[in-house]
Amino acid sequence: MRADQLISEMIPPLKFTETGDRALTWMNEFRVSHLPIVDKNDYIGLVSEDDIYDMPDPSQPLSSHFKMLPKPFIYSNRHVYDIMKVIADHKISVVPILDENNEYIGCTDVLYLMSQITAINSIKEDGSIVVLEMNQHDYSLTQIARIVEENNAKILSSYITSLPESTQIQVTLKINSTDLERILRSFIRYDYIISATFDRGRFQEDLKRRYDELMKYINL
Repeated sequence: MRADQLISEMIPPLKFTETGDRALTWMNEFRVSHLPIVDKNDYIGLVSEDDIYDMPDPSQPLSSHFKMLPKPFIYSNRHVYDIMKVIADHKISVVPILDENNEYIGCTDVLYLMSQITAINSIKEDGSIVVLEMNQHDYSLTQIARIVEENNAKILSSYITSLPESTQIQVTLKINSTDLERILRSFIRYDYIISATFDRGRFQEDLKRRYDELMKYINL
């Protein structure tokens, strides 16, 4: 799923001529804490709710206060995982999306992104989750997939998470089987560290818990 397929039609960009009050009204209406500022198709930067509250007079145009703004963005051809990384790295609720000519074409927000991710077939499919931990130099998806397939199962999706200040990574696998016993024994036989496992019910509960935590964070 590419960034240009995840553009939210609900969130308009701000113009520099808009006031801080208008920006706050839109942020409240669209349940975001950031909005992009554009001049025609030129992306100027991303303004936050905290930035607006710091304005001496929010009734004044944004241009009267903001000369330089942070400019996080993602190109339209990048993967959904890259969008999630931008959100995590910059702690933002909206990600501006630019085309190959560096022109603004839209944005996506955390809520819309979550709704689209949960619609991905691999999430809706029956199965289980296995989280493996290993040194990044030992990672081989080919070997991992072979182990799973030797036990009459398939990997529906996978993603990698780097552990902070470490060469270790976690590999999260969605597997199309609810019976993990043989697969887990095989992983142990090949010296893989199993960090966590979730059957469908526990995975859905964990996904809901993480979603609820995200909603709580957004509403702070």
